[in-house]
Amino acid sequence: MTATLVIAGHGMIGHRLAERLRTLDTARDWHIVICAEEPHPAYDRMALSGYLTGRSRADLTLTGRDFHADPRIELLLAQPIVRADRTTRTVHTSGGHRIRYDALVLATGSRPFVPPVPGRDLTHCFVYRTFEDLDAIRRTARPGSRGIVVGGGLLGLEAAQALSRLGTRTHVVETAPHLMPVQLDPAAAEVLQSQAHAHGLRLHCGTAVTQVHARPDGSVGAVTLGNGTTLEADLVVFAAGIRPRDELAGLLGLARGERGGFLVDSYCRTADPRVWAIGECAAVQGRCHGLVAPGYAMAESVAAQLVGRDADPFSRTDDATALKLLGVHVATFGTTNHPQDPRGMVEVTFSEGTARYAKVFLQPDTGTLLGGILAGDTRSRSRLTSLVGHPPPADLEELLLP
Repeated sequence: MTATLVIAGHGMIGHRLAERLRTLDTARDWHIVICAEEPHPAYDRMALSGYLTGRSRADLTLTGRDFHADPRIELLLAQPIVRADRTTRTVHTSGGHRIRYDALVLATGSRPFVPPVPGRDLTHCFVYRTFEDLDAIRRTARPGSRGIVVGGGLLGLEAAQALSRLGTRTHVVETAPHLMPVQLDPAAAEVLQSQAHAHGLRLHCGTAVTQVHARPDGSVGAVTLGNGTTLEADLVVFAAGIRPRDELAGLLGLARGERGGFLVDSYCRTADPRVWAIGECAAVQGRCHGLVAPGYAMAESVAAQLVGRDADPFSRTDDATALKLLGVHVATFGTTNHPQDPRGMVEVTFSEGTARYAKVFLQPDTGTLLGGILAGDTRSRSRLTSLVGHPPPADLEELLLP
């Protein structure tokens, strides 16, 4: 007899779990039912901007022929779970399927956060999350049109760069004093901002969109910022962050984290031993992680647990990033936030104007390398990550800025 695993969601993390379980389940003990909300199989959301610049849906799709042909896999597209009962261990999909599970993994991901500003529901206001979102943006954006991107973080800059490539005159509005405030300090952000200006992006940091104004036909016509500036606009893209999709917590009677997400322990287990949560919707020991790498680590752990193998607990202590935005390499590694220790950390900075910048954080008593921030033409993060936990070499500057 095979057991049934139900995966709620078929994004990148839910798909990684299914693929990992297919590999580990050599005894073929599991039948996997995936209840997807979108009408498409999982795709590479990290490369979604490529869809606006010539890549097809098929190019971004993560599932191959072997996945669809596997008799252990049952993929239900456009059929999210709408009812659930932990007592009977059953879920019901929007398409009328009733499925009894032996294990349930919640991989529902997140939803875009749209600030509650007047006019946010006008025609030509968009979010930046799915194929359908980008199709709608592409139908609206025209060379010379005016676009406003709300949010200057990772997603906002991806959206701004994509609009710019479509020929849109793009403004980026960020409430923090500089771009990418979660990952970068002000000096590192200057490297990025200088390239943003070179790409023709207009930056408005330290303010927010307070209202979206309509044209007579009900479409976007302008936005007003908190500093009193009014910008004419043909479309607005909200890319101001995400919130965990944890609606099923109420149906299942499961606890949420303080800031949302299904509350789970370090093994991604809820209070119910048959229910796990992974990815952006999981509040691991109370904290949600919005990056794909932590989600993959969670999927690996749960897959191992399902086949009875020793699993590593999720113990991510940093949200290291490495990416290229607007032609600029930016990265963080190790610990970049001051610990609670009142002695703090020693900061050592190297820079060449707004061309490239590096900052490292050292333990004050031992000089041990704790982490760092990089922007511009610097050393690869992977090389530096191997040095975390050790005293840095004497040629640290040459190592950071070769």
